[in-house]
Amino acid sequence: MDIKFTDGGVTAPKGFTANGIHCGIRKSKDKKDLALIFCEKECDTAAVYTQNLVCGAPITVTKNNISDGKARAVVCNSGIANTCNADGIEKAEGMCEITANALGISKSDIIVASTGVIGQPLDLEPVKNGIGELVSGLNKNGSDSAANAIMTTDTVKKEFACEFTLGGKPCHIGAISKGSGMIHPNMATMLAFITTDANISSEMLKTSLLEVVADSFNMLSVDGDTSTNDTVAILASGLCENERITEKNDDYRTFTLALSSICEKLVKLMAKDGEGATKLVECVVTGASDVKTAKTCAKAVICSSLVKAAMFGSDANWGRILCALGYSGVDIDVHRVDVKFSSDGGEIEVCKDGSGIDFSEELAKKVLSCDEVYILVDLKSGASCATAYGCDLTYDYVKINGDYRT
Repeated sequence: MDIKFTDGGVTAPKGFTANGIHCGIRKSKDKKDLALIFCEKECDTAAVYTQNLVCGAPITVTKNNISDGKARAVVCNSGIANTCNADGIEKAEGMCEITANALGISKSDIIVASTGVIGQPLDLEPVKNGIGELVSGLNKNGSDSAANAIMTTDTVKKEFACEFTLGGKPCHIGAISKGSGMIHPNMATMLAFITTDANISSEMLKTSLLEVVADSFNMLSVDGDTSTNDTVAILASGLCENERITEKNDDYRTFTLALSSICEKLVKLMAKDGEGATKLVECVVTGASDVKTAKTCAKAVICSSLVKAAMFGSDANWGRILCALGYSGVDIDVHRVDVKFSSDGGEIEVCKDGSGIDFSEELAKKVLSCDEVYILVDLKSGASCATAYGCDLTYDYVKINGDYRT
């Protein structure tokens, strides 16, 4: 299968426009704070959400709105999370109504999302005042401004698109996301909005999304905190006119592979842009007895604060990796485990059969000093594998989160 990555983000697929503006939710006029994605027709839709019992009001409203598997627009503000507020549902529904009136569609056809500080009330006046500009500015080049409008502590925008073929028809998937901190498996403090012009039923869209999320977003951790507002939503316009996907056939598998490619790029960029991070860290576990074991081990390593701190210091302290594997809760033979570090700086083996071996500290430092580092763990107990994504833990993470609200 040939997947070609292209420009355009969420507006690359046919039928979609987008925009992002500063409406006044955030104090700084230099930061956009309101985003809109719109489709010219009704879309098949699916979404997955945070597993945190404390969840944002927009999630409750969105679940209700897309219970029929249909939507036409996504509206999202940054700066205020609209979580743990007595009037949260009212405000989330208000955002939908304001947006629906401006677009001339039903408010039940809108996915609503918010990101930012928890526990502070959301003022809808800026939304009311800015909605005209937001809607009138919708355009085919608007993905960039929408991607910027959903950012909080992110330092770079997350935006990708790809082109592939379904039944001889050129199809597209586009995506934007935000996420830098409060990110941990079982979704994260992240929002991801995905669009496609593939013709696929909402049921198959949900099945594909769940399959992809399990190996991408749910394998991502920045700091071990599972957020309250995370949502991954996908809208399919069907305008590429392929034969409708209603079952797990070859076209379904092609679509899912393309979706997986997009989500993997988003996840890696979010991990690399983790709050205060200086490097992307990937833990690749091979030789596991089953996929569950491989995933659990990979996550345990990537979530370890001690491992993350060692990566920041470019310290080949492989004992911390063995320690994380030991408390992961899965049954492995720790006396068979091999560990290597790899990057553009080279590759070095540091542990063999669960024990230390002689290695060059100078080479190890060189390998771990790169901005993308792989921790390679071989359990030598089977044929299953998994990859988890994270970053190093730095002084700046504490600085960013020490006064995030004030």
